[in-house]
Amino acid sequence: MNPDIARRSPDMSAFAPRPAGSSTSPAQRTTAEAEQKKLIVGRDIFLNGEIRTCDSLVVEGKVEAVLSDCRAMDIAGSGEFRGSAEIESADISGRFDGDLIVRQRLTIRATGKVLGKIRYGQLEVERGGVISGTIEALADGAAVPPASGNGR
Repeated sequence: MNPDIARRSPDMSAFAPRPAGSSTSPAQRTTAEAEQKKLIVGRDIFLNGEIRTCDSLVVEGKVEAVLSDCRAMDIAGSGEFRGSAEIESADISGRFDGDLIVRQRLTIRATGKVLGKIRYGQLEVERGGVISGTIEALADGAAVPPASGNGR
């Protein structure tokens, strides 16, 4: 230990609470808020329950749930979702089994499988993608009645 070197206290400013009128711009806050509302279910993770008010759900593992008040869902090739979902857009490379309402665009990738009762605004299915069950296109601007049952 060298006594000639001055001691320096640690910088704790990053951990200090920010005052109400902080200098964070609205764009930075919006980006941060959107990131906070993103739920990622990683590989080898199993989630069971009800998911509400997320901006984006990314499924890489397995989910058995009722999904509501969410904007987008992305099911990766390794992902599986069983249950019901009412969302704005969906991109499916893995498997969905249940009741699905997509108000805007439903995209089923080449490795994707969607089974059950499916209602959508726009549909895109890549070669190799599978969609099976009761399939219905939503009319433009049509109100969607609540899904009946829990899709399991």
